[in-house]
Amino acid sequence: MKKLTHFDARGQARMVDVAAKGETQRSARAAGRIRMRPATLRQIVAGSARKGDVLGVARIAAIQAAKRASELIPLCHPLALTHVNVDFTVNRKASAVECVATVATVGRTGVEMEALTAVAVGLLAIYDMCKAVDRGMRFESIQLLEKKGGKSGHWSARRAPKRV
Repeated sequence: MKKLTHFDARGQARMVDVAAKGETQRSARAAGRIRMRPATLRQIVAGSARKGDVLGVARIAAIQAAKRASELIPLCHPLALTHVNVDFTVNRKASAVECVATVATVGRTGVEMEALTAVAVGLLAIYDMCKAVDRGMRFESIQLLEKKGGKSGHWSARRAPKRV
């Protein structure tokens, strides 16, 4: 098993030094969803939520979150992002809104944290805008789907070893 990189030899937290790494194109895709009552989902789809365009606001929140991940996660490097895309899909059967965020940069470290942060905050924004009618909404399956670039290359959740 690989060792944790955010700790020094004495076990103290540290920011990983990426100065010796080469700059490469890097991207990451993450996803998650928020389940809710069918009536709440209908309000979102109809655009009749009291606070307005829920998915439009959530998209902006997710993009902003990707840009500010290093301010929220203490050992995350600040990165100049070259692309952030956030898509929401309504899943009526599951009574859920699904979010997929894709983030890219040219840099020395990956953008997995930015993609995951975008998904989490996008879903939190949906919760915030709809909590007046449905406090029982649940967040599910926030996960990294894929990352590309850097020394470790391409990783995909589809090809990852199963956990025991």
